[in-house]
Amino acid sequence: MAIYVMLTSLTDEGRKTVRESPERIKEVNQEVEAMGAKIVAQYALLGPYDFINILEAPDNKVITKIAMELSSRGTLHTMTMAAMTLDEFVSSI
Repeated sequence: MAIYVMLTSLTDEGRKTVRESPERIKEVNQEVEAMGAKIVAQYALLGPYDFINILEAPDNKVITKIAMELSSRGTLHTMTMAAMTLDEFVSSI
């Protein structure tokens, strides 16, 4: 499985949803896993992004589907990056 870092920032509507129903975050996590990814780690952030998620997914198609589905709801914006371990990086050089 490939590793991805997904940074998310909430829209005004997303902030309203989280404030009114904080448990919605865990519901979305279940939806992400149902679309084929595994959430390895997740943190709330202070700064320009609200959350960082470390995900494992079989390929770029799956992570693209997830990013598009989440973004299309109008409650958040995503920036997704492929990642690799340092050992993988060193061995690729």
